[in-house]
This record gives sequence, C-alpha cells and structure tokens, in this order.
Amino acid sequence: MTVAHINRIATAVPRFDVHRAFERFVEDILGDTRERALFRRLAGRSGIRSRYAEMEPVYDPMGFVVEAGRFYFPGRFPSTAERMRRYAEIAPPLAQRAIAGLDLDPASVTHLIVASCTGFMAPGLDQVLVERVGLRPGVERTVVGFMGCYAAVNALRLAHHIVRSDAGARVLVVNLELCTLHFQDTRDLESLLSMLLFGDGASAALVSAEPSGLALEDFLSLAIPESGSLITWDIGDTGFAIGLSGEVPRRIQQVMAEEERRNAPDGLLRGRRPEDFVYYAVHAGGRAILDAVETGLKLAKDKLDWSRGVLRDFGNMSSATIMFILERIMKGPRAPAAADEPGLAMAFGPGMACETFRFRRL
Repeated sequence: MTVAHINRIATAVPRFDVHRAFERFVEDILGDTRERALFRRLAGRSGIRSRYAEMEPVYDPMGFVVEAGRFYFPGRFPSTAERMRRYAEIAPPLAQRAIAGLDLDPASVTHLIVASCTGFMAPGLDQVLVERVGLRPGVERTVVGFMGCYAAVNALRLAHHIVRSDAGARVLVVNLELCTLHFQDTRDLESLLSMLLFGDGASAALVSAEPSGLALEDFLSLAIPESGSLITWDIGDTGFAIGLSGEVPRRIQQVMAEEERRNAPDGLLRGRRPEDFVYYAVHAGGRAILDAVETGLKLAKDKLDWSRGVLRDFGNMSSATIMFILERIMKGPRAPAAADEPGLAMAFGPGMACETFRFRRL
C-alpha cells in the first residue's frame, strides 16, 4: 500500500512580537489590583517569550494600545466584521510566505488543503492562494474550518488518504491562524490568561508518496467523555470568544494516565510503551497542557522539548502549532543509534477530543 510522507514543512509568522505589549495592555486594564499581581505572576510562568501578530505595538498616553492603527483600544474593540476584514488582508500574504519556503513547483501540486479556524472570507483563502501562488486552476481544493487546535491533524489525515488512493498526488497542506484578531474587551482574569497564550502563524507542507521526511503511519481520534464544555470557540459580535476551562489540563492528564495504564492496541499508544516513541509532537496549547501529557504518560523530561521550544518562541498558534513542532523535528538532530525513529503526534481541541497520528522519521 502506498505510504504518504510529509516531505517538507515551511513556516512563517507576522512581523511584530506582541507578547510583552499584550502583558502591558492587560496590566493597564487591571490597574493596581490583586488581579494585576496575580496576572503578572501567572504570565511569568507561562513558558512563553514571544508571540507574533501583524500589529505594531505602541503606547498612547490615553491608555495602552496594542496596535498602531488602534485596532485594540480600551473601551473600543473591533466588531467581528472589522476582524474578518483584517483576516482577509493579512491571511493571504502570510500563507504565501509559508508556501514560498517549500520551494516547490506550483504546477506540480494536485491538491490544496487549507485549515484555519480564526477567520472566514469568500472567495476563500484556498481560492485566493491558487491565484497568488500560481497553482493550476483545476487543483482540487478542500477547506478544513473551525475545528480549533487539532485541525492540522485532520488536514494531514485527509492528505494521507488522498496519497494512498492516488500515488501520484502532491498535496499542499496550509495551516493559518490569526488568533490575535480575537482578543476580547474584558477584565475577567481567566479570559485574559487564555488570551495570553495565543499568537499568529502559518505553515505549509508537501505531502506525497515520495519516501522522504516523515512517513505517516496511522491516525486515531480519542474522544474525552463529558468534556464538551471545556473548550469552546463561539462567534460573537466582537470576534470569536475562546472558552478554555481550568479543568482542561487535569482531564488531559487523567486520560493520558488511563491510556498509559491500558496500553491497548486500539488506544493512544497503539499497544506500545511511551518510551518506545523517539519523538513526541504534542500541540503546545500551554505549559499546563504539556505538563499534563508529560505527567500522565510518565515521559522523560526532554521528550517534549520540541513542543516547549515552540511554545516559548511563538505561543499557541492554534492549528499551525503542531506543524511548527514537526518542522523542528525534521530539521533537528537524529536520535543516537536509532535505526527506526517512531514518533507520536497529538493535539487537543473542542469536543474535547485528542487527534493523533504515528509517524516515522526517515
């Protein structure tokens, strides 16, 4: 049977690091309060150093403004329509930069898959990219939308099935998220800490039958019972509002521990022990999420270094994040004396569900 491979991955982020700007923005909103001191303490433990957006941070005597164009200003946050217009302006060139990093012949691409949950536009981002990148007008297009942080796994699963059914297929998979378009005007500490996690980024990957890069083995979805309200993503009049319960890390740790004990052939580990996997590409949803996976699976301290590095450098970029991690694995040093280099990738999102796949580094 034909095996699909991620041959190449390229990534791109916007121009401006807004992490410290957002921290200062929140501190000004909270004022001299107990919540401000708590926010500072928890922000310092986030494990995040940088997050990027196409918003130049500035300071205004009337109050801190995250962006020079006053997109975010105390007491005046943009409507959903304004945010979608900004998405339509920023998304195409950012995605095009990621695709350019693949250095591929546009005419060779047979299928285009675009995954994004932070914006809508029509003509769609897929159609716009066909013209901007110079893909064939007849390229087969699919959009994976509004699935949240695990959308990249679903996009790769689709590419995997396409290549297995057509060995000549060359599938371009694009993930693009502009999470910073959805900051909310609130003083609620839990909401502000959730927004602290998110940044913007794009990835592009070529998936084909060519035996190079990462071989995709199998995909598995793991639904977490009675967890539908723990991660939500609701469209409102002022953008998309993330609902991220503080219960999420505990539930993830619980499920990981159950899977480690169960170790069933049809489970997360596919009947293998956690130490059997050389690489772990775990969606960097936040430091607490990574700690939960590490503790639940009883992983060695260095197993999630790839994920922690991406979290530190970019924050949580929703669906694009796991592709940044896979890119680092592909470009990083090989495991010593490992003839076979198996890996396990996973991402968590609304449902709550865990989407996973196994891979081998060639």
